[in-house]
Amino acid sequence: MPRTGADRMLDSDRNARTAALTAESVRAAGAKSEVIVCDLRVRDDIETMVTRAAERFDGLDVLVNNAGVIESTVTTDHDRAVDSLSEELWDAVYEVNLKAAWLTTKFAAPYLRRSPRGPAIVNAASVSGLVGFPDSPAYGVAKAGVIHLTKVTAVDLAPVRCNCFCPGVIDTPLARSFFAAGEDRDARERELSAPQLVDRLGRPEEVARPACFLASDSAAFITGAAYVIDGGALAWRGVKG
Repeated sequence: MPRTGADRMLDSDRNARTAALTAESVRAAGAKSEVIVCDLRVRDDIETMVTRAAERFDGLDVLVNNAGVIESTVTTDHDRAVDSLSEELWDAVYEVNLKAAWLTTKFAAPYLRRSPRGPAIVNAASVSGLVGFPDSPAYGVAKAGVIHLTKVTAVDLAPVRCNCFCPGVIDTPLARSFFAAGEDRDARERELSAPQLVDRLGRPEEVARPACFLASDSAAFITGAAYVIDGGALAWRGVKG
């Protein structure tokens, strides 16, 4: 963490074990880290998370809204089309991906406005918010909302900066669960990665580095932007042979 300019972080996750592992990694890099368990579908949990972080670290300089779920991580039902998706599943995906990002921003805004250190918000969007994919209508709509939330936040909270990144097919547990939800896992992976000009899955660190850049003073003149990190998939309308 110090190598990116940050020396302290509050890590929040619904899973206490996962949060603790992240915190250990941050400490191993030489920064302070604390953990708070938070269910992003519970408003009071979100407010407590933000308040505790601000109190513990004497304010907030950077907010990263990085949580996300896709339909295939919530249900094993293969019928997830826009006309058959249950309302309960729609709400679960929407609330974690979009509503929680808005609420966290809302509660963090007063602290970020008071920060003297070039405060910034970085939101995790997706290429699914820019183009349509099958079997994930709620996820795509929510991520499109995150992209627009980023723009209106940049307008309303200026000079606090707000940007988002839009990953393509990245080798993460979320992507792997989506592959596994299809009838043929390998075929599903090939289908989704075929439009990429860079012929492989993206790596998590290839998303983390741009996210850190957007949070840093190096991006001081960038706000309201959506950075696409997709191996060139959206640069054309083709599929590699």
